[in-house]
Amino acid sequence: MRRKLYLNGEWVSAKHYTELRSPYTNGILAEVPLADKSEVDFAIQSADQARPIMAKMPAHQRAAILDRLSALLEQKAEEAARLIALEAAKPISAARGEIARTIQTFKFAAEEARRIYGETIPLDAAPGGEGRLAYTVREPLGVIGAITPFNFPMNLVAHKLGPAIAAGNTIVLKPASQTPLSAFFLAELLDEAGLPAGALNVVSGKGSEIGQMIVTDERVKMVTFTGSPSVGKRIREQAGLKSVTLELGSNSAVIIDRAIDVDKVVDRCVVGAFSFQGQVCIALQRIYVHEDLYDSFVEKFVEAAQRLKFGDPLDPETALSALITKADVQRCMQWIEEAKAEGAQVACGGTAKGQGLMPTVLLQTSPTMKVSCQEAFAPIVLIDKVQSVEEAFDRVNDSRYGLQAGIYTNDIHLAMEAAEQLQVGAVLINDIPTFRVDQMPYGGVKESGMGREGIKYALEEMTELKLVIINRN
Repeated sequence: MRRKLYLNGEWVSAKHYTELRSPYTNGILAEVPLADKSEVDFAIQSADQARPIMAKMPAHQRAAILDRLSALLEQKAEEAARLIALEAAKPISAARGEIARTIQTFKFAAEEARRIYGETIPLDAAPGGEGRLAYTVREPLGVIGAITPFNFPMNLVAHKLGPAIAAGNTIVLKPASQTPLSAFFLAELLDEAGLPAGALNVVSGKGSEIGQMIVTDERVKMVTFTGSPSVGKRIREQAGLKSVTLELGSNSAVIIDRAIDVDKVVDRCVVGAFSFQGQVCIALQRIYVHEDLYDSFVEKFVEAAQRLKFGDPLDPETALSALITKADVQRCMQWIEEAKAEGAQVACGGTAKGQGLMPTVLLQTSPTMKVSCQEAFAPIVLIDKVQSVEEAFDRVNDSRYGLQAGIYTNDIHLAMEAAEQLQVGAVLINDIPTFRVDQMPYGGVKESGMGREGIKYALEEMTELKLVIINRN
């Protein structure tokens, strides 16, 4: 099957193509386009020309398009889930969960389109402000450049398309090179839902070339990116004065306090560490357990990890499948061997299987090991012993990242201390850092990024606040 670029409301054959292969079977899934500079330029031009149409479109019409999109995706949910499982090797159960969330994300976007509020400003609160009426409105920025990753190829696309459309913007979307089929699938549904020609343009291909064009083009007024810190930094440097939202990496941690019922938290922590092979920005990578519970926690966690089934992503029983590339497997094995050479112990896993990595638990690690201080983005988790929660706070904060962190504790004072002390974008009390629902503000500090996603909050990033003052004197 040969796919086409989606440009100005039409499916256009590209000049260049490449094979898209399954991470699990290595079989060919499709021929996908490699957009060149002229095709990317046309995509930006199309989005720029559609700006006035989207900006003038009434809120109820934008909301209706998003509502229709949600309904169409609900009708084709199983087809969409299977597509994710094939191109990303995401276990089908997790893929179905992603589709359910994507539907909700677009529903939230439809709701937010109907309530883009301004406010009145009491100018007479200051001397000289008498007789004047002031209010604010939010206006669309214009063309949004969206660059998305492979790990949630529909829902993270939805987190950029949904608020952009709700606010009346147009979009040039560059999906991850491994998962363009999901983006094309959503483009087909949006076309059917009645989105005007040019409001969405999808260009697949080499990320560095396309991304640089999108980031540096003056017609693009905002860039929203989810991916690695190194690319995020480069985008920030190249973007100039345009708005930028960056959702980058992490090595998320959870703290297990004394007196916690280990049986109640182990399975939840296993889910956080190994869902979608750990290829999640908020995957649980570091676990700090109070010394009173350490041995018991490690034993039960390892037992649960070893029960996870590796295999075909289309098998409903599969918990883990292939990593996205062979290079990621090689990198992970190198990091594990380096950790072992520096004194870490492998409690389970640490071996490759095809293009997959078995669930890996490492003990007695140090903060300087790559498996600890860098983002593993793989089914690797560290379990370290701490003497106190305060020590764990320091261990969590000793990181270049700061996306989300969790703590399990029965002590409300320690819980509130964690909320204050942990240097992250979100603190989860009595839960893992891997929790996310799609209406919450989501983003990090330090090298985990800047700005916030979550429909309401992303919409604010994608609009410009304008003040209007009427002199009645």
